Amino acid sequence: MTSHDATAGILQRPYLLATAGACALVFLAAFESMAVTTIMPLVSRELDGAGLYALAFAGPLATGVIGMVAAGNWADRRGPAAPLYASVALFAAGLLIAGTAVSMPMLVAGRLVQGLGGGAMTVALYVVIARVYPARLHAQVFAAFSAAWVIPSMIGPFAAGVVAQLSSWHWVFLGVVGLVVPALAMILPAMRGMRSAPDVREAGSPKAAPRQAKSEITDVPWAFGRMGWAALAAFAVLGLNLSGQVPGVGWAIAAVALVIAMLAVKPLVPRGTLGAHRGLPSVILMRGIASAGFFGAEVYVPYLLTERYSFTPAFAGLALTGSALAWAGASAVQGRLGSRLGHALAVRIGSALVLGSVAVVLVTTVFAWPAAVAISGWLFAGAGMGLMYPRLSVMTLALSRTEDQGFNSSAMSIADSLGGALSLAVTGLVFSALTTTAASFAGVFALTAGIAVVGLIIAPRVAGRQPSGGQDAEAHRAEEADDVRA
Repeated sequence: MTSHDATAGILQRPYLLATAGACALVFLAAFESMAVTTIMPLVSRELDGAGLYALAFAGPLATGVIGMVAAGNWADRRGPAAPLYASVALFAAGLLIAGTAVSMPMLVAGRLVQGLGGGAMTVALYVVIARVYPARLHAQVFAAFSAAWVIPSMIGPFAAGVVAQLSSWHWVFLGVVGLVVPALAMILPAMRGMRSAPDVREAGSPKAAPRQAKSEITDVPWAFGRMGWAALAAFAVLGLNLSGQVPGVGWAIAAVALVIAMLAVKPLVPRGTLGAHRGLPSVILMRGIASAGFFGAEVYVPYLLTERYSFTPAFAGLALTGSALAWAGASAVQGRLGSRLGHALAVRIGSALVLGSVAVVLVTTVFAWPAAVAISGWLFAGAGMGLMYPRLSVMTLALSRTEDQGFNSSAMSIADSLGGALSLAVTGLVFSALTTTAASFAGVFALTAGIAVVGLIIAPRVAGRQPSGGQDAEAHRAEEADDVRA
C-alpha cells in the first residue's frame, strides 16, 4: 500500500475507473427512465398501444423489485461481481428488445426485462461500493451517484425529444446499448481486486486486496421465499397503479393491493422496518418515506404550473430542473462535509426541507399565490433529498455486516421503489376522485405533506448502533433455510 492509495479520492487512482464506470451505469439507467417519459406518447401512437401505456411505466418498476431481491441474495452468496454482470446483460437485452419493437406488447416486454436488470444493477453496485471503496469514501461515491441520477433529469427529456424528432424513437433505446459495455469495462479492474471483507477496507487499495475467489463464497442459501414475496409485491404495485382504470371498484382494488404490498414487503426488509425500530430498520423505512413524499408531489408540480398558471411544458419543467440542481448541489456539499455533518442530523434537516417545500406548494395551491413561490419552494425539496439520500445509503452499509450487505442494499432499493410507486398510485386516485382541479392539486399536496410529516417523525430514529451480528442476521438465516427446505 502506498500513502497515495490511503488518501486517494474517488476520482484518483486506484478508484478513478471504478467511479467513472459505476456513475456511467447509474447515468444510463437514469437517462432511460427520464427519456422514456418524453417519447412514450409518440411510441404509443405509432404502435397503437394506448391500452398498454401505463404498463410501460409500471412494469419496469415492478420487475425491478424482483431484480433487487435476487441480486441482493446472489451478492450475499457469491459476491457482487456475477450479479452485476448478469444485471447489465439483462438491462442491455431489454433495451435491444424495446428498441427493435414493432408492437406495443413487444416494447412492454423489453421494458419488463430492462426493469429487471436495472433493479438488480442498483443493488449490485451498492455491494460493489462496500467491497471496493474504503468507508471514508462512501459518502462521496453516493453523492456522485446522486449527481449521475440528477443530470439526466435536466438533459434526458430534451435529448430524447431531439433524437426522436431527427431520427427515430428506436434510437433512444438502441443508442444506450453501445454505452453500457464500456461503462462496465471500466469497473472490471476493481472487480478483479475486490475485497471479501469490509472491515479491512481502510487498510489498502483494491490493488492490494485479495482477489475475489473462494473467500466470497458463503453458506447463505438461495432465498426462494423472498423472491416469491418480491414477485407478489411487484404484482401488487402493478395492481395499485392500474386500479384507477377500473370504474366503480378501483378503490377496493387499490385497498387490497396496498394491503398485499405491505404484507409482501415485510420479509424483504430488516425486521422492525415497518415498525420504525431504531437504527437500520428506520434507515430503510426513511428511504421509502422520503421517496413517497418527494416523488409523490414532484410529478404534480409541472402539472400545476401548466394547468393553473398556463405555463408551457418546457417552462414548467424548469421547476424540476432547479430542484435537480439543488439535489446535486446538496449532495456535493454533504459529501465534502463528511463526518463534520452527522448522518442523523443530515436526515433530519433533509426531511424538514422536504416537508417545508411541499407545504409551500400546498399553500400556494390553496391561496392561488404566484407561481414563483411554488417554484422557489420546490428548490428546497431537491436540496433536502440531496442531503438525505447519500447519507441513508452510507448508513445502510455502515449498519450492515458483510454477509448482509446484499440483503440490506436490496431492502433499501425496494423501499425506495415501492415508496415512490405506492405514493404515486394513491395520489393518482386522490387526484381523480376530487371534483375540481384546485381541490385535486390541494388533495395531492396535502397527502404528500402528511407523508413528509411522518418522515420528519421517523428521522431521529435512524441513529442506531453498529451491527451486532446476532438476532436479525440469524433470523434471516433461519428464514432462508426454511425457504430451501420448502
